[in-house]
Amino acid sequence: MTNVLIVLALAGLVSRQASVPTLADTIRRLTSGFQGKVFIYAKNLDTGAEFASGADERVRTASTIKLPILCALSSQVAAGRLRWGDRVTLRDADKISGSGAVRELSAGTSLTLRELANLMIVVSDNTATNLILDRLTADAVNDYLDAIGLRQTRSNRKVRGDGTDLKAPEGWSKAGRIEDNARFGIGVSTPREMVQLLEMIEQGKIVNPEVSKEIVATLKRQQYKDGIGRHADDFEVASKSGSLDALRSDVGIAYTKQGRIAMAITVDGMPRIDYSPDNAGNLLIWEIAKALMQGLGR
Repeated sequence: MTNVLIVLALAGLVSRQASVPTLADTIRRLTSGFQGKVFIYAKNLDTGAEFASGADERVRTASTIKLPILCALSSQVAAGRLRWGDRVTLRDADKISGSGAVRELSAGTSLTLRELANLMIVVSDNTATNLILDRLTADAVNDYLDAIGLRQTRSNRKVRGDGTDLKAPEGWSKAGRIEDNARFGIGVSTPREMVQLLEMIEQGKIVNPEVSKEIVATLKRQQYKDGIGRHADDFEVASKSGSLDALRSDVGIAYTKQGRIAMAITVDGMPRIDYSPDNAGNLLIWEIAKALMQGLGR
């Protein structure tokens, strides 16, 4: 009789375990019927647990390419080729539309590279990004990415502005002039490589631990928290987001009690243009991020 009870108990346990949805089940439920394509890679940096769906597909970066640009700029400063205190004088010709506030400043305003870098990340400033690329060059960004082993991530050119006021494309890198890269806009990457970059930053491997720590601190100050950081009430998030008419993207680290969850999520091909915080892509990214934090936690 005892053996029968044990067998029945084990059978019940197996049945209950089989009915518990897996992380993959949850992601499929969240993305089923969504009007757009979804690409995901995430990793618990403490346990090594991973989740991947389209993780090695090349995707448009939108403004998330500004994170690799910051890393390359930090490397150039550390090498003495540039200095954070170097000053750049704003011209009317430099101003472009879209995110940021530098275009609101008067021509002749002088800004340091440090100030431009902070603006590029914290408020995703497009004009600041282009002023940095004028000094740094997109080719130098790609050379740096090659040096750290991220060969699918490319900075293609300077930002043109938003869809209401686009300037002619300029500041092309050699990689950006390749037709297969140019179609991605200002940058191209994969979710896996973006998480690899986040992991290197968190491990103190981007230039050195001090510089890496500064990059994390800058990412934590980013003001666009409509995706991964949407409801980050009891944990910190270090992230960089990006948006285009049909795309929302977010790459970042969620510092949860269950571990440091690094993730890169891109939603593209959405049919409706909506730049409100409640864009369907932003809402989906948050739901996926929440599932990843739960599913990959300790």
